[in-house]
Amino acid sequence: MYDLTGFQRDLLYVIAGKEEPHGLAIKEELEAYYEKEIHHGRLYPNLDTLVDKGLVEKGQRDRRTNFYTLTRRGKRELDARKEWEAQYVPQ
Repeated sequence: MYDLTGFQRDLLYVIAGKEEPHGLAIKEELEAYYEKEIHHGRLYPNLDTLVDKGLVEKGQRDRRTNFYTLTRRGKRELDARKEWEAQYVPQ
C-alpha cells in the first residue's frame, strides 16, 4: 500500500465496498466523493495498475463491461492499512 497513490487507495476502498463493481460504478462513486469529474484516462490506467500489482482482479461481464474484485492480497493490504490508520486516528 505504501507505493500506491491516494487515488489508487480510494479505488481499492470503493471496490471493497461494492459487489463486483464495473468501471462506471466506480467512477460514479469517486465523482460523488471528489465532487468533480473523473476522466476515463485517469480511472482505467489506475485500475490496471492495481490489477498488475495483484491487488485487484478484473473480470468480464460481457464484451463491453469489466468488473473488479479485490484479491486476497488486496484484502490483506486493506486490513493492514486499517490497523496502521487506527494507531493514529482513533475510532
